[in-house]
Amino acid sequence: MFERITNYFKGVRAEVARVSWPTRNEVISLTALILLLVVLVTLYIWGVDGILGTLLKILIRSS
Repeated sequence: MFERITNYFKGVRAEVARVSWPTRNEVISLTALILLLVVLVTLYIWGVDGILGTLLKILIRSS
C-alpha cells in the first residue's frame, strides 16, 4: 500500500515537471484579457436584460 502511494506521488511529480508553465507576461496579459471579456459579457447581459425588461413592461401595459 505504501509503495503504491509513493509511486503515485512520483508519477505526479514527473507530470508536473513536464508541464509547460506560462511566463509572467503571459499570465498578466491573459488575466487582463479575461477581465476585459468578463466586463464586456456583463455589459452585454445587462443591456439585453434592460431591453427585454422594457419590452415586457410595454407588452404588459398594452394588454
